[in-house]
Amino acid sequence: MFKTKRAISVLLIGCLLALTGCNEKTAINSEEHEKVIEPQKPPVQKPQEQPQKEEDKQPVVVNVIDPNTRTIIKTFLPQELGFANNLDAYKQKLTQWAKDLARGTEKAEGYDQRMILDKIDVNGQIIKGKPQIILDEAELVNRVLMASAVGGDVELPLTVRESGYKPEDTAHLSEVAVGSYTTYFNSGVVGRSKNIELSAIAINNVIIGIGDSFSFNTTVGPSDAAHGYQPAKEIVNKKMVMGIGGGICQTSSTLFNAIDQVGVSYVEKHHHSLSVGYVPQGRDATVSYGGPDFRFQNTTGAPLLIKAIYSQGKLTVEIRTSTAYKSQLKR
Repeated sequence: MFKTKRAISVLLIGCLLALTGCNEKTAINSEEHEKVIEPQKPPVQKPQEQPQKEEDKQPVVVNVIDPNTRTIIKTFLPQELGFANNLDAYKQKLTQWAKDLARGTEKAEGYDQRMILDKIDVNGQIIKGKPQIILDEAELVNRVLMASAVGGDVELPLTVRESGYKPEDTAHLSEVAVGSYTTYFNSGVVGRSKNIELSAIAINNVIIGIGDSFSFNTTVGPSDAAHGYQPAKEIVNKKMVMGIGGGICQTSSTLFNAIDQVGVSYVEKHHHSLSVGYVPQGRDATVSYGGPDFRFQNTTGAPLLIKAIYSQGKLTVEIRTSTAYKSQLKR
């Protein structure tokens, strides 16, 4: 009897334990079913950058700058001038602009400047002229073309050249004559005589350094009434006519025949349309301010000095240098 009751008790306890475990498992499962499974969100994509609109792009700008003043003298917008669409036409525009900038126009003076040579005054002191200035047109075009793709600043390619002599040489440049020529005129013709005298004074004591370029028109300047020149006969289109400054061609022709005795290189020289009586046929050098000029470069290897000696009815031009330089002179 006791054993039967004990067995029944064990059986009841086992059932209770089984029910407890079953309920716990069911509870766990219930909790799992109560969990909400959230759907995965797609990754957030950054908005694609929109290509910059053509009208929003900043234009390419090229500024051309004067290296001496640091000022902008010209601003280019290459795209508007056809840089991308017609490069040849764009280059032609730049070439013409560079030419006008270098050589000048009717409205503006160019950057190119002929050398105004130094002179020696009556006291032996140097009267300073001006250096030669050259704007390299081809280099300027190349610089602007290179900058036209990305923009930026471009400096003018300027070359400045001073006279090729040493200041200590000036005291000795008149020591020896290496070339000389004399012409004659009628001193009774007052206007012509005065014009020869004024132009002779203008070229007297001019120093032509090694490599320097001489221009008669630049040295003498305008032969007009404002500078003291008088009416006299001159040759124009194969006719003798009256004009202010008539006679200065005798000075330029006398200079030519003197300088021709040393080894200079001629840059510009013109004959009259008629024969002149003061030099042999073909040995004249006609000049006119703003027109024909007489120009040469000193390629002798030595600095030279022009001496123009005016007297009644006679003009002598001498080319001189120092004794030390005479042996170096190339003829």
